[in-house]
Amino acid sequence: MNKINVLFCCMGNICRSPMAEGALRDRVRKAGLTDEIFIDSAGTHAHYVALPPDPLAQRVMLERGIDISDLRSRRVSLSDFQRFDHILVMDDTNYDALRFICPRSHVHKIRYLLDYAPQFKTRQVPDPIGGEEVVFRRVREMVERGAEGVFAYLEALLRRS
Repeated sequence: MNKINVLFCCMGNICRSPMAEGALRDRVRKAGLTDEIFIDSAGTHAHYVALPPDPLAQRVMLERGIDISDLRSRRVSLSDFQRFDHILVMDDTNYDALRFICPRSHVHKIRYLLDYAPQFKTRQVPDPIGGEEVVFRRVREMVERGAEGVFAYLEALLRRS
């Protein structure tokens, strides 16, 4: 099987999606699957291109031993729809933005991150930008649980191949 490519998407790619990227990368690294699974993140808007994650996003991820300071924001490109097997969004706004620009043949790749964490009973990961640290911690919990579900799904795919 070829490498599985996963892309996380939020609005600006400085909070939610880099946190999710860091959470899944950590799980993949600990499982020794970095040769089988590639993870990236991007934003649907170009407000913060080439910037590191929000300092609070970095701080709350470091509390879990996950350093996301080396990540840099970027905007989703049309080539991402071809390159990535799984495109996971944080909320309806991101879903709608991607569906609008996505070639029809790749629409099936777009899903909500929280589809993999049904315990939250929502598909919406709130945007913590401008919020207090407690908000970032709540978002961290959501993306960590989502990343756990995604990892379990990907691990099962790899076992079947």
